[in-house]
This record gives sequence, structure tokens and C-alpha cells, in this order.
Amino acid sequence: MASIDAVHVDLMLDSLDGLSVGDAVGAEFLVLRRPLADLQTGDLPPGRWEWTDDTEMACTVAGELLEHGAIDQDRLVAAFAARIDQRRDYGFMTVDTLGRIRRGVPWRQVTAAAFGGQGSCGNGAAMRVAPLGAFYASDPDRATAEAVRSAQVTHAHREGIIGAVAVAVAAATAAQARLAGTRPAPTEFLATVLDRLDDGETTRLIRRAYALLGAPAGQVAAEIGNGTSVTAQDTVPFTMWAAAIYLDDYRAAIATCLSVGGDTDTTSAIVGGIVAAHTGTRPGGLPGAWLSAREPLPDWLDRDRAQQHGKQAAARFRRWFPGGRRNDSV
Repeated sequence: MASIDAVHVDLMLDSLDGLSVGDAVGAEFLVLRRPLADLQTGDLPPGRWEWTDDTEMACTVAGELLEHGAIDQDRLVAAFAARIDQRRDYGFMTVDTLGRIRRGVPWRQVTAAAFGGQGSCGNGAAMRVAPLGAFYASDPDRATAEAVRSAQVTHAHREGIIGAVAVAVAAATAAQARLAGTRPAPTEFLATVLDRLDDGETTRLIRRAYALLGAPAGQVAAEIGNGTSVTAQDTVPFTMWAAAIYLDDYRAAIATCLSVGGDTDTTSAIVGGIVAAHTGTRPGGLPGAWLSAREPLPDWLDRDRAQQHGKQAAARFRRWFPGGRRNDSV
């Protein structure tokens, strides 16, 4: 098992918190019946904000890294298939894919056959990968390689994989800037992401996002997408734009995702995971009241990983999960 560094675990857990809260707020905001401005000016009412498949799959990715320090594709996809809860708003194709894998069909066969042999270019690989990027904050080459491995088990299409790499590199860049005590300019942030991407439609639209850094969010979403089609191409470019601009303002980042509509739980999850990797819960970061209102994360992630890594890890997990105290010493 690879060595697991406590600082990078904490970065990953902060990213997972940001992802899961963004996911829950994106899924529940209309139900809360509050003005969008309340996201930036005050705390939302207390309650139980439920997360979706974005968080469930991100927890599995984080669990794999916590226990093993790297992605084992067979083990990861088996865990995805075993833990799928259809109440979490999984897409039809994901339910079908993971169901076939659970019944014993090899995952490479299943993912390669999707969409008439093209493979999936959906946003699912991107939505779950920000914590992985934070975990590898000090090793961008490894972040890129492990993001590819994490994506391939469900997304054989190159755009789905490129989307996952973009998000992982963005989260790694955000977390590394936190370690260095810096805040990269939006142009620098997007240039770092683009340097790691293969050519494709997702990459082309992230380049367009770079050119639109001074534009209003509505115009940006109209040009490069807001996740409505649930593809990587239609989802990831806007999240890169939003994260680049609001890297030190979690509330504003999530409010911006909600303001443009579309697949708001996924765009908010991606952006939330990137921004929280940079801010934690410090000023401008993830509000404590939002974290308290979020539905608790799965019990297995707390219990199993704390047992695996002993007393020091258990202390970190108690700090992370509801009922514990947060400490942003990273």
C-alpha cells in the first residue's frame, strides 16, 4: 500500500466536503425557496440537504485513495457497482452500466460498448474526481494519470476522460496554491489546466472559457454550456471558468453555478470540490452552517477508513464528519 500523507488527506477531505455540499445545495436550492442572493449574503435555513450520485461516487473514489493510496480500476468499479443507490438520482446509463458489471460482465466490455461503441462522454467521471486531484496536489503528473484511471472504468469516450482530467488538475492546482499560500490569477489557473489536456471539444471550450474570463456568467453559459446535456463537453468548461474566478469565494462560486441553471448539482459539486480544496472552511471558504445542514456522508467511509489508518486518522475523521470540530491547519 502506498504511503498516505496526512496533509494531502486533509486536502482531499476538504475537497470532498466542498463537493458534497455543492452537490446538495445544487440539488435542493429550489426546494429551499430562498432568493439566490441569500447564498452570498447569509446562511440558508437549517435542514437536511441530501446529496446525489455525485457525492456517493466521490466518496468511493476518496475511500479507495484513503485505503490504498492509488486507484485500482477493478476494485474501484466493483465498489461503484456494489454501492449504487438508485435513490441518489443516477442516470439511466449509469444504472445499466453498473448493473451489468455487478452481474459479472467485465467492465472494459461494458464501458466500450456504451452508446453504440463510442463509450460515454457524460459528466460522471468529472463530477466525482476533484478530491482525487486534491489528494495528488503535489504531483500533477500523478493527478493526471490517476484521473484517467478513475474515469476509464465508466467512461471510454475521450471527452469523458478529458473532462475528468481537467477537474482533477484544477483541484490539484487549487490545493497546491493553498499549500503555497498563493491565489493563482484566473488566467494562470486555466492555463495550468489546459497544459495538461489532450485536444478535444472539452479542451476547445475550456480555451473559450479562458477568453471569456471577463464576461457575465449568463453569457459564458450560453456559449460553452451549463451541463444541460450532462456531457463533459457541456459541463466542465463552465466549471473551470467559475472555479478560476471564484477560487477564494465558495458562496459566490456556488451561487454562480445556480444562477445559470442546467445540471446545477453537478456543476456545483465540481466547482465546490475545487474551491474547497483551496479554501477549506476559512473565511471565504465552505460555510460551517452549510456543512452542518448537509446530509452526513456514508458511515462506511468514516468507520472503515478510521479503523484502517489508526488513531491519528480517526482524529482527522472525527474533525471532518458531522459532530466533530474542524481544524484548517493545512
